[in-house]
Amino acid sequence: MNTSSSTIGMSAESALKGTSRRWLLATAALFLVTLFTSGLTLAQTDAFVGTWQLNVAKSKFDAGTARKSETRIVESSPNGMKVSVDRTNADGSNQQFNYTTNFDGKPHPITGAGPFGADSIDVTLGAANSLTYKVMRGGKVVGTGKSVVSADGKTLTLTSKGTDASGKTSSSVAVYDKQ
Repeated sequence: MNTSSSTIGMSAESALKGTSRRWLLATAALFLVTLFTSGLTLAQTDAFVGTWQLNVAKSKFDAGTARKSETRIVESSPNGMKVSVDRTNADGSNQQFNYTTNFDGKPHPITGAGPFGADSIDVTLGAANSLTYKVMRGGKVVGTGKSVVSADGKTLTLTSKGTDASGKTSSSVAVYDKQ
């Protein structure tokens, strides 16, 4: 009987070790998946990081919405990216705005004079080197767009359309060169 008791005791101990081992493997797998997916997010946003200068000659704007110049500075943030825009419109007026987005499907505030009079933005990562966005004013979508960085990482193309506070609709294709 003594042999039988020690065999049962070893089985319980082996079962406990097996459960602990499975728990450790599951935790390690979860950690690796989290590390890998956060790395993918960083890799996708890295294409956007840097200073971008508007190439007016390559860009197309609806009448009355042209720009003389624009600089976009994109920085990586812990869960997304921070964007600062300094724009000079065709009429000489200056427009500045910035925002930080977390790619979490939620609107994030825009500080300054946002596009189409927007006060928030929701940005979603797409395929490699692309993202889509919605800009909102008072919770209502007033503009949409897509940003794509070229395969060589030297050109950013931002396609947008929307309605300003006065109800005027416009669209544009803005092309930027990486500085």
